[in-house]
Amino acid sequence: MDRRSIIKNAGIAGVLAAGIAPAVHAQAAIRWRLASSFPKSLDTIFGGAETFANAVRAMSGGKFEISVHAAGELMPAFGVVDGVQNGTVEVAHTAPYYFFGKDECFALGCAIPFGLNSRQTTAWMYEGNGLKLMREFYAKYNIINFPAGNTGAQMGGWFRKEMKSMADMKGLKFRIGGFAGKVIERIGGIPQNIPGGEIYQALEKGTIDAAEWVGPYDDQKLGFNKIAPYYYYPGWWEGGPQLDVFINQKAFDALSAENKAIVQAAAAQAHVTMQARYDAVNPGALKQLVGSGVKLRPFPQDMMNASFKASMELYSELNGKNPSWNKIYADLSKFRAEQNLWFRFTEAGFDRFMQAQKL
Repeated sequence: MDRRSIIKNAGIAGVLAAGIAPAVHAQAAIRWRLASSFPKSLDTIFGGAETFANAVRAMSGGKFEISVHAAGELMPAFGVVDGVQNGTVEVAHTAPYYFFGKDECFALGCAIPFGLNSRQTTAWMYEGNGLKLMREFYAKYNIINFPAGNTGAQMGGWFRKEMKSMADMKGLKFRIGGFAGKVIERIGGIPQNIPGGEIYQALEKGTIDAAEWVGPYDDQKLGFNKIAPYYYYPGWWEGGPQLDVFINQKAFDALSAENKAIVQAAAAQAHVTMQARYDAVNPGALKQLVGSGVKLRPFPQDMMNASFKASMELYSELNGKNPSWNKIYADLSKFRAEQNLWFRFTEAGFDRFMQAQKL
């Protein structure tokens, strides 16, 4: 009698007794730790890590668990790159531009002043050369990245005093995240890179004069409107900031092909979900803020023009100093020009018309 007949006729008990059980390879459970750069109170941006971890758990049938830890629990908000690079944790969820002090190229993986909007960023990453170029760069830090969230275009922040012109920026102590501080310096401000959970105290004590975070929903939760009455727009330094999961390269390489695919799919789910949440909750929060007396203002035109000019000068200088920047920015800027030509006739044209209607 052949093997197939034995299995068919004997049933599992007989097969086991016969010593010819089919090979079953039990996959060992995987337990990772994720360090976030954000506080738990911000369910949208911290929630991106939770969306990612929950999706990994669900798709693996509970065999792949990732515990999510808020900023400060395992390591400081701005310590997560070192944590992943050194293998202290397997994964982090963060805004790459926080780490521009290590290399300005980190900002290119998140957002730069007058860069790409959120859709353009996603297009550059997935269908352009963005993901390939950034992974080449992150490999120096023993990291592989996956896009895992975008806030969409952000607000310009909260100011104690009205900003009437460029002159009001001189000497202003401004909490601004990441790389944009280099431009703020060039237009007269004093940038302060402070983690989200520490901004309110700095603004309340007068350590800073102004602060930006993300947008109405998060900003209302953090209570900035209680201290600074002027709310400015747009956040020209963050047209479409991308959040990433940074994974230790060795830990990722050790995964099975199936689990690698799960990680990629879970990150994509977190990427889509985050901006959907922000787009859904920001309108209502903005109405509440304005209704409570917040003074909504556009940045002065001379400030916008000077900021753009200073940004382009900075990028030109970095092209001559940082070969990695030169390589990545050249590709991003070409992609940006093509995207803006397209969006000018489609998204922007449609948006301008619809926003002028009384609906």
